Amino acid sequence: MEELLVSIVKGLVEKPDAINVTVDEKNEEGVTVYHLHVDEADMGRVIGRQGRIAKAIRTVMRAAAARHEEKIQVEID
Repeated sequence: MEELLVSIVKGLVEKPDAINVTVDEKNEEGVTVYHLHVDEADMGRVIGRQGRIAKAIRTVMRAAAARHEEKIQVEID
């Protein structure tokens, strides 16, 4: 799942080497949280206008996790 998130974001940013993903352990509800860190200059590209791109990234990641019977959440820091 982490590789999928990185590959999606690499196509959006200008500095792909600055992408960093940290993964938390499952919480009480069984949700794994992925924290996405990008360069400050690329933050707008990842979030998009009114958060549309961020919402699309989260939707794709949740759909991929559902195929593996997992629950995930993506936080953009």
